[in-house]
Amino acid sequence: MGYIIGIGLVGFALFGGALFVLLGGASIIGYALEGEPISQILIDINRVTRNPTILIIPLFTFAGYIIAEGKAPQRLVSFARASVGWLPGGIAIVVLVTCAFFTTFTGASGVTIIALGGLVYPILRQTYNDRFSLGLITASGSIGLLFPPSIPLVLYAIIAQIPITAMFVAGMIPGVLILSILGIYCCGWSIFKRTETTPFNLQEFLSSFWQAKWELLLPFLILGGIIKIKLPILTYITGLVSLDEAAALTVIYVSIIEICVHRSISVKALPNLVKESMILVGAILIILGIALGLSNYLITLEVPYAVIDWIESITDNKIITLIGLNIFLLLVGCLMDIFSAIVIVVPLLIPMAEALGIDKVHLGIIVLTNLEIGYLTPPIGMNLFISSMKFDRSVIVLYRSVLLFIGLLIIALLCVTYIPELSLWLPRLLGITSEPLL
Repeated sequence: MGYIIGIGLVGFALFGGALFVLLGGASIIGYALEGEPISQILIDINRVTRNPTILIIPLFTFAGYIIAEGKAPQRLVSFARASVGWLPGGIAIVVLVTCAFFTTFTGASGVTIIALGGLVYPILRQTYNDRFSLGLITASGSIGLLFPPSIPLVLYAIIAQIPITAMFVAGMIPGVLILSILGIYCCGWSIFKRTETTPFNLQEFLSSFWQAKWELLLPFLILGGIIKIKLPILTYITGLVSLDEAAALTVIYVSIIEICVHRSISVKALPNLVKESMILVGAILIILGIALGLSNYLITLEVPYAVIDWIESITDNKIITLIGLNIFLLLVGCLMDIFSAIVIVVPLLIPMAEALGIDKVHLGIIVLTNLEIGYLTPPIGMNLFISSMKFDRSVIVLYRSVLLFIGLLIIALLCVTYIPELSLWLPRLLGITSEPLL
């Protein structure tokens, strides 16, 4: 009977059924077959809504939509171009950095490609060929997910029951590493092809900096507000607010900047932005609550421990196990959106990580780096189809365009996976541990 139900649920998914219905149906059927009370699912949903840190998800998401609706992308592109456009590969670095900044606040790479693709593609085509330009934009659409206040970082921390600030800090060095590897390649490509550069203009640099100064301050205000920096003077002006207070202040800050200072959006536009952002948040929270019910059911059946036993029966080599974990996560990343993947997979991976002695913060960075790459992994990575529609190119063309960038990102992934200090050194330096929240 269980097999028939399972086949039915898979068929429901293949025909485009809603993910939360699929997960909820699996949870209800599973509890019913085991004779357990179905009310457990409601308890899990209630646990999600009562989590005090859940408030920051709608706040940061709303702030990201305000930034996207304003003309912040244009200001950031202008500043980045004036700053590094004179370097070999400078225009490509402009795209990398701008897309990373934008994805950090939207949390969804598809939004980045749609919002910035039309702006940066013509700039790239002035210097680079079509294949390189398409590959770079498609790859750049997800590389900001490791920088705070990325919603996937928040979501992982909530599920793994670790401090969100630990994930915010842990992602910074791996995020910079990814940007550096891609940036070095872009510089090398430009030197080899002898592409033209934009001469440095001090007046243009100062002007673009002045226009973008408020957006450039935002990451420092968020991190400085929640993390106390133990240095002279800074110790008295940092770490003064909690994370949810920082999220609320971020919304107020970006609203004032975009509405009152730049006047790039009107007050009348806010209700529509609230609606659009909360649709995304609602989808995340529904999936989160339902998925936790299914995860708890699987934990009740001791599925994670069965998987651990199976892995140990094959190999006790930690390196080989991590290779298998990366392959599995890459497949998950190209089949599912990042929010669904986190809430479904992470609860099953945490017992395995604990058995292998992997820190939960380090595991989180491994998971998110894999899911970043999964966005552009053929055959069905989400970014591939978004770029295909945005630029009116065959998805096969996109496959060829991103392959080299995937290879570069896998190099970064291997570094992140096998050098834990890349993720853990900064949190330990700042005294932020991965101790449970509750």
